[in-house]
Amino acid sequence: MSALPAAITERDARAAIARLASIEPGRHWVVTCYLKLEPRDRTRGKYLIKMKNRVREREGALARQALSHEDREAIAASLRQVLDYLEEPNHLPRARAVAIVASPELGLFEVLPLPHVHRSRLAVDHQPLVRELLGLEEEFGTILAVVYDRTAARFFDVTAYDCVERPGLPAIDASRAGKFHGGTQRPVIGAAQGSRGGSIGEFNYHNRIRAEKQRLYALIADRVFQINREKPLSGIVLGSIGVDAGAVIPHLHTYVHDLVFGVVKLSPRKTTPAEVRDATLLLREERERAWERAHADAVKDGAPRGWAVNGVEATFKALGRGQVRTLLADGHDDDPRIDEAVEDALAQRAQVDVLYDDKARRVVDGLAALLRFRA
Repeated sequence: MSALPAAITERDARAAIARLASIEPGRHWVVTCYLKLEPRDRTRGKYLIKMKNRVREREGALARQALSHEDREAIAASLRQVLDYLEEPNHLPRARAVAIVASPELGLFEVLPLPHVHRSRLAVDHQPLVRELLGLEEEFGTILAVVYDRTAARFFDVTAYDCVERPGLPAIDASRAGKFHGGTQRPVIGAAQGSRGGSIGEFNYHNRIRAEKQRLYALIADRVFQINREKPLSGIVLGSIGVDAGAVIPHLHTYVHDLVFGVVKLSPRKTTPAEVRDATLLLREERERAWERAHADAVKDGAPRGWAVNGVEATFKALGRGQVRTLLADGHDDDPRIDEAVEDALAQRAQVDVLYDDKARRVVDGLAALLRFRA
């Protein structure tokens, strides 16, 4: 098998998810693996160590169940197929997460690079667990990345699986950049002998450059507004270099101003869609973590505050009642009930946010939740 790209096209991703979702429960066994591949997980193969531990725990749990020899062999083959794939570093996508679904009985082996997963987990069932995949595209939405300088702008649609460039604003007939070099200098009245003033036309030259910039920034802001009207955006990322990196923000319409995630350092002449996607995902992750840390304050010090519950049992009770609005799961606790809670939350008809930032989850006792209303 060859190495995977950082992203696949939306069409390919939707086709793969549709195939997985169409698999009906039967006698066959399917292994579903969601795995985080952030930089700290790749260090010294930590992701593989964690996955081997999960496989060992899963095999131990299955050994205590009344399964036939054929079932045990089928499950073991699926688990081995997943591990064999992960043991080859060149198989890993450049993405920050990956989903793997394997079932030799069905001739099934799907690998999907993902921008993130809620929690690294391994499940063995009679059908693929695809709720997280189904909800990812809607949860992620479309982030518009705008990369510009003072002469032109490029626009990119960044989705959960792809980064596609839109038609940009072509280079305008801009004035030459750099210092002004006039042919004639005028003396300044009252200046010391031998000193010179500015060259003739220098003031108009700099005003012309300033006006060209402002005109382009206004055109960018108008294009962003029109794109958001065509399809509501989940976020906006601005990319540029130099002191004018955030110069477009004051020109944005108030309807889209709050969608701005921030500014990244990118050159419109050299950047590639892959670089735009990586920078956008990183900025989105930083914003999400800031939001999660703010919400984790509700359960600090092991004591729930406001409309919140802390602890596995209390959280499961709230999930059973459909009260959970935001689920916080400890990323370092190997309690299998946490994986069950994540799957239960994803199965809820009402929208449930699942936080996947480790720092936010260290303050909870395995599980915690913010509720929709008082219990």
